Amino acid sequence: MIGFRRLALAALIPAAVLSLGLSLGLPEVLAQTPNPAPAASVSPSPAPAASPAPAASASPAPVPAPLATPSPAASASPAPSAAPSPAASASPSPTAPPPAAAATPAPVQTADPFGLDTMLEAKKVVMVKGTANWDSAFDTLIDAFKALNTLLDKQGIKPTGNSMIVYTSTDDTGFTFLAEIPVEQDPKNLPKDMSIGKSPEGKALKFVHRGSYDNMDNTYEAITNHLDDKKLEAKDTFIEEYLTDPLKTAEDKLVINVFVPLK
Repeated sequence: MIGFRRLALAALIPAAVLSLGLSLGLPEVLAQTPNPAPAASVSPSPAPAASPAPAASASPAPVPAPLATPSPAASASPAPSAAPSPAASASPSPTAPPPAAAATPAPVQTADPFGLDTMLEAKKVVMVKGTANWDSAFDTLIDAFKALNTLLDKQGIKPTGNSMIVYTSTDDTGFTFLAEIPVEQDPKNLPKDMSIGKSPEGKALKFVHRGSYDNMDNTYEAITNHLDDKKLEAKDTFIEEYLTDPLKTAEDKLVINVFVPLK
């Protein structure tokens, strides 16, 4: 394995009560009593006793009848009051969606893969060879991508994938590389340092870096430690796939997949 250059890597309805005071038969009895005085003492006693008893029993009888009528009226009136209550309960139902919207940011908090087993597939690419020093590495890579994009733009060829850097060798001072852009159509009139080829293929481990190119030291240090812990041996190359366009993205906003092919 090549030495990696980065070692620092949520309602009561009131009941109507009707009182009926009935005094019936008394004036008629008093009108008949003045002629027979002695009989008045005998007749009045049985007469009032007989008359009030049926009158009292007859008069209270209708009392339950009116009581029965208001009660259905009272029971009928609360029925409409029950109708608005479900209507009120139906109104809060549309307020249920907001919590669902609050749950959407949860999927964003997924961890980036680190050391994920991956199978790389070969793609047709247009590539340019180059060398760079570590001090000016990113500028050199940007220049290589610019040259490739200029060529494709002139010939009206659109890339079919993300830009890549394949490191072919490294040392303490710098490295050699291939800058690659996937295409379906073969460009014409290629300069001497450019060619058509295929991207690397085979088994590899996938890592993700977020941030500037200069801060990739920490990522590569973590990769080296991961390989040592797993006792894995890498090939003499590794690949960087730029998920964000390095020509249009601020350097500290880069997102790069790092693939380490294994022996």
